[in-house]
Amino acid sequence: NLHRFSLKEAWLLSMCQDVCEGMEYLESHSFIHRDLAARNCLINENNVVKVSDFGMTRYVLDNQYTSSSGAKFPVKWSPPEVLHYSKYSSKSDVWSFGVVMWEIFSEGRTPFESRSNLEVVNDITRGIRLYRPHRASQPLYAIMYRCWHEVPTRFVLTEKNGSENKN
Repeated sequence: NLHRFSLKEAWLLSMCQDVCEGMEYLESHSFIHRDLAARNCLINENNVVKVSDFGMTRYVLDNQYTSSSGAKFPVKWSPPEVLHYSKYSSKSDVWSFGVVMWEIFSEGRTPFESRSNLEVVNDITRGIRLYRPHRASQPLYAIMYRCWHEVPTRFVLTEKNGSENKN
């Protein structure tokens, strides 16, 4: 039997930090990714995570983009304003970042895995959020959960140890 490889918490945090820095870079250049998910991140030979798949990315002048009705989007990674109004912003990318953190600390599980897209829309609308993954400490889950507020607070992870600064 092969023993399951367990990632150290420091590396999981480092992965989150890398994604956060990549998304900060995109935002600083007025881009909204709109499809941030673990499936759209790559890891190089030095174990650095790179955000990829820019097929849905948009350049914005006013930090907001409204997609056309009927456009496909990743429901399980999307905040209420996207689900109901197709309105994207850097704040919708923050929501998706929280889901990516959840994916990392759940060791690759699919968010809302047993729920249909319609059930997820209803759950998110009612205020239901993803549970705390078994690998995430309560303080780390609090960071994820802040990403899923209706009006998220912008923050950056300042150290590889997961401490945070509000902006």
